[in-house]
Amino acid sequence: MLNIFKSFLKNNKFVAICMYAACVTIIFAIFIGILKVTHIYDFLNMVENKTFDFRQKVQVGAKTHKANKDIVIVTIDDASYEYLTTKYGEWPLPRNIYADLIHYMEAQNPASISFDLMFVSSMKKNVGADDKLANAMNSYDNILTGMSFDNMDYDVRKPVNLPARLQLTVNNKSDVDFERFTFSNCRAVIPQILNSSDIKIGALNVVRSVDGIIREFPAFIKYQNDYYPNLAFLTALNYQAKLDNTSYNTVTIDKNDNILVANKKLPISPNGGLIMNWYGRSDGRTYQHIPLYKLIMLMNGEKIKENYDLTNKLIFIGTTTAGLGDLKSTPVTGGVGETYPGVEIHATFVNNFIDSNFIHRVSPITNILITLFLVALVGTVVLRTTSNSVAISTAVATLICYSIFANLIMLFANIWLDIILPIIAIISIFVIAYIIKYVIKSRDFDYQYKLATTDGLTELYNHRYFQDQLKMHIDSSRRYDGHVSLIIVDIDHFKKFNDTYGHQAGDAVLRQVAKTLKSNVRTTDIVCRYGGEEMSIILTNTDKEEALFNAHRVCNAVAERIFKLTATQECHVTISVGVSTYPYDGETNQELIQIADDGLYYAKEHGRNQVGISGIKVEDIPNFKQNNSDN
Repeated sequence: MLNIFKSFLKNNKFVAICMYAACVTIIFAIFIGILKVTHIYDFLNMVENKTFDFRQKVQVGAKTHKANKDIVIVTIDDASYEYLTTKYGEWPLPRNIYADLIHYMEAQNPASISFDLMFVSSMKKNVGADDKLANAMNSYDNILTGMSFDNMDYDVRKPVNLPARLQLTVNNKSDVDFERFTFSNCRAVIPQILNSSDIKIGALNVVRSVDGIIREFPAFIKYQNDYYPNLAFLTALNYQAKLDNTSYNTVTIDKNDNILVANKKLPISPNGGLIMNWYGRSDGRTYQHIPLYKLIMLMNGEKIKENYDLTNKLIFIGTTTAGLGDLKSTPVTGGVGETYPGVEIHATFVNNFIDSNFIHRVSPITNILITLFLVALVGTVVLRTTSNSVAISTAVATLICYSIFANLIMLFANIWLDIILPIIAIISIFVIAYIIKYVIKSRDFDYQYKLATTDGLTELYNHRYFQDQLKMHIDSSRRYDGHVSLIIVDIDHFKKFNDTYGHQAGDAVLRQVAKTLKSNVRTTDIVCRYGGEEMSIILTNTDKEEALFNAHRVCNAVAERIFKLTATQECHVTISVGVSTYPYDGETNQELIQIADDGLYYAKEHGRNQVGISGIKVEDIPNFKQNNSDN
């Protein structure tokens, strides 16, 4: 049956390929199921995120993505904090200073000014400063500021009803529910800003992965069943609206999880955020950093060596000093303790929007299909090749080539292909295929060995095996001063039996005699087909007397058995037996075989169905008669 199945597969290669693919798929599905049930999948996803970080660091080093030179960050850095607190005697700065700063910057006609700052709670020492700031913001159509959303207990803060003008209409045709970005409370800005008609206000919320690193950014958040744009997204929409001379108060999310804005498709991750490409580290070399204190010095007419051109610039104002606490971890923060200011993350989001540069992470199904292809490739090569070096080289080359490909496709096409799962799957299938290969090879070896050492008709060992084993046991007996005996059996009148009943019946007799011999000796004894109707038994660790007793027993066992020739025909069969023993009868194969043959022919010449040794019958040995009667 097995041979028929193998032949079918050999002649139906398409079916064989399908079956192989199905087996690989089933094994892989079980593998994925085990990972998810044991929560290893979450760990692998965390490791996968680290590969994303590595690829982003390589990308930054390669400088394939250039930061937009029109994005400028006005930083509240350590020097600015020290200078301004010394000059104005307090922190936060009086809000009228920001009002004056807005007028100063607007004189240079910037594209937009986005405050990554929270103007919350009125400044009781200078109430007029809040009004001055709100009036300054209202004087221009390109001023943006932020508020934050959270899930603060209602006992601490009552949720506010936000003006409808701040909402973003989202036509969501995807399956993303944005539960991760849904909040129940809001920390709003001062009423003068919140209730104005022109000031644009966006969310300042960011989202971290489990390991605390920001890899994706929400375009908008959900509050009281309405959507509110993030400050960075709002800045980008305002920028695009001016380019297109239109407004973007409504965005659509298509069925393929893309946010559609103008001619852009922004891919949303399964978590609901946009995965950002990173243009560099936060060292002032990615985006132009202007310390706030220098800008205020210029505003106040003081002379400094720098001169800043803000024309058509996208300006972000925010803190970069550790003392004010707005520092985050990102994929490109490298050294111990290195962080990334939140304001620069907002700038990076806008840069991604302008370049349509967000990362598209392929679906789990796509990753699984790619992994299955790689697994099938490696598994097939390992199973089919006879060279270990080829098998190992193929697996290693596949790992290296795929890792390089995954890095390059993120670098040049902004596509995130998983690396960890394919690598684990490739290594696993390599090990499994090797195990399967050597199990099959071992079975094939056993099968070939059996073919080489076994007689196909009787399933006894063949003549070559008999010669090898007899020599080996003679050598062992010589070394350890032991004994080994040989029995040679010949079926009486076998030619006449064949002529009478036919060759098929003769074959049946041969098989049944062989079975009888095997069932009447020890497991350590070796029963062989010597040739034709002759069979032999090597009796290990057996002296002459015990060998004669065993010979007599098998002779009687055959004579007493009823042999089935067909379903309706039965008969009796007898055998003649010859015996020899090392070292009494000889010290080589040939000598022992000759003595056993002599005993066999003596038995045949003296009536058959008996045991003979070297010219005498067993019955003529007194000790044997006595021992046999005792048993």
